[in-house]
Amino acid sequence: MIGQSVINVKSGGRGRLSTLTAGLFLMFLIIALGDLVVQIPMPVLVGIMIMVSIGTFDWSSFSYLRKAPKSDAAVMLVTVIIVVATHDLSKGVIAGVILSAIFFVAKISRIKVERRQENESTIFEVEGQLFFASVEDFVESFDFAVENKNIIIDFSNAHIWDDSAVGAVDKAVIKYRENNNTVTIKGLNSSSKKIVDKLAVYNNSNAKLISH
Repeated sequence: MIGQSVINVKSGGRGRLSTLTAGLFLMFLIIALGDLVVQIPMPVLVGIMIMVSIGTFDWSSFSYLRKAPKSDAAVMLVTVIIVVATHDLSKGVIAGVILSAIFFVAKISRIKVERRQENESTIFEVEGQLFFASVEDFVESFDFAVENKNIIIDFSNAHIWDDSAVGAVDKAVIKYRENNNTVTIKGLNSSSKKIVDKLAVYNNSNAKLISH
């Protein structure tokens, strides 16, 4: 059925009529000509399937592997290898989905914190997705040795996703407060502000929440 669908598409049959015709013809072969179909020698069917495989294989995928991102190429290769090794398409697909999810988390976990000075305030501009996989890099981006400063942490280009992220924000604010710094949190979008208001433990401190 997969081979038939691919051949239909490559032959220009992209509408419902092509699928209906193929299904009706298959039913006709099974119901009306079943006794004749079973007499077809197996080697003939093997030869047909080999030609179907050759015709439906995407040969351009070899050139794509050289140009594709390493993560995409790894997902493709792992999926194919598992399918061939286990003879089970579902296992290959599951492995590919899990590997893609891991690569996606690794990609979006990169968070950037830039520091700049504006008048008497030290501003930390956070860019990226703040969640359990990126909280360590987030905390390590700050210099907690400063004292008696006005610290502004700007989340205008960031998003806070979970309680681990809120905990990291708490940790940054509390550490600065311990050295008599004034801390202001600004730029939170509505969903980030909602989770911070709900879970943060520094709300009774001098820090402020300033949303867009």
